[in-house]
Amino acid sequence: MGPNGSGKSTLAYTIAGHPKYTVVSGSITLDGEDVLEMSVDERARAGLFLAMQYPVEIPGVTVTNFLRTAKTAIDGQAPAVRGWVKDVRESMANLRMDPAFAERNVNEGFSGGEKKRNEILQLELLKPDFAVLDETDSGLDVDALKIVSEGVNRAKEQTGLGVLLITHYTRILRYITPDYVHVFVAGRVAEEGGPELAERLEEEGYDRYLDGAVVS
Repeated sequence: MGPNGSGKSTLAYTIAGHPKYTVVSGSITLDGEDVLEMSVDERARAGLFLAMQYPVEIPGVTVTNFLRTAKTAIDGQAPAVRGWVKDVRESMANLRMDPAFAERNVNEGFSGGEKKRNEILQLELLKPDFAVLDETDSGLDVDALKIVSEGVNRAKEQTGLGVLLITHYTRILRYITPDYVHVFVAGRVAEEGGPELAERLEEEGYDRYLDGAVVS
């Protein structure tokens, strides 16, 4: 959690390997492996997943083809068709997604909430080891927020994945209980605590962290 411009999304994209950012010091490890030595696709195959704040549209590529291609690239072999189709349908039903979305182009013409559900659909089906969720709750109405949160919790229960959840608000934390809360200000962790820290931030805001801090 942290104020606008504090570097939360920059951190998320850096972990995922966005070419815009270069790490000049420090380290990122996943299960003991040096993430910074990996290309973007190698990071994905190693079990790293990024749900973007603003999911992009991919014209000409259907959701079904995208998911199957991604699953094949990560696992090194194509999933068995019958079982895969069943898994996709079940996940879409759990997320209350219209089955017709499977044949639509990725995120093309999707509402904000539909794009976020599609991100969680990928999370459930690709089964990563660690997921970075960049403001997955932004733009969601009350019902969609609950459905998306249930999807994250379901994925965690089924696979035990780790989650780095980036958010401004505590409303998603009513459904996803954090083990730790980190306050990110001006590119640094300003304070750490448990769920009670998020509640305090909701009441007090970030002003006390910003005194003397230079936010770039």
